Amino acid sequence: MKTVHEVSKLTGVSIRALQYYDKIGLLQPAKYTESGYRLYDDTCLERLQQILLFRELEFPLRDVKEIVNSPNFDRSKALEQQIELLMLKKEHIENLIDLAREIQTTGVRSMSFEAFDTKKLDEYAAQAKAKWGATAAYREYEKRSGGRSEEENRLLVGRMMDIFAEFGKIRTKSPASDDAQALVKRLRDFISEHYYTCTDDILRGLGEMYAGGGDMTANIDRSGGEGTAAFAASAIEAYCKG
Repeated sequence: MKTVHEVSKLTGVSIRALQYYDKIGLLQPAKYTESGYRLYDDTCLERLQQILLFRELEFPLRDVKEIVNSPNFDRSKALEQQIELLMLKKEHIENLIDLAREIQTTGVRSMSFEAFDTKKLDEYAAQAKAKWGATAAYREYEKRSGGRSEEENRLLVGRMMDIFAEFGKIRTKSPASDDAQALVKRLRDFISEHYYTCTDDILRGLGEMYAGGGDMTANIDRSGGEGTAAFAASAIEAYCKG
């Protein structure tokens, strides 16, 4: 057993952070002494390693707690995906280093911003979080979609893209307009009916993903025209604020 001071010294995590992790149910000690001091065993330290890996990948504590507390959490699978995410992060950092060195050594004013692009990393992180099945929404999605055929899933995706096509038709209007807000409600109802209960937080997160670049943004813009994904995201933000 290790005290909170020993764990802090071993891991570099502050005592205050460890106390906070305990308070929110993210990392609880194996036991407490009669005086109320926290004691951590090897199982606690293994869990702390998982938490710190997620934190290195910039996952919010709320998401980390939901992931590691999930009954579906598979530690081995999570490690595989964390390794992939860390490799992508390493590639991103190496690209930034190469760019900085080029500027330093050659003095060339490079107008390329490709090294700053994190779309690949962000997309994989979103996919990994979904595959971990940590959220109640994803478990609900698995339950609902389990009996659907590939053709049925394809048709549902097509119907959702039809909604985005409607967004595209009005993308010159204000995102807060009645027409745009009606489409957001239609999209939300569609998701709740066929995939999972779409709360305000989930809807807002989806809006950020729609406009975040990558395949999702490209597919939406393909359905409704360039700028549709960004317009839909702005409409969703206005809907959630309202």
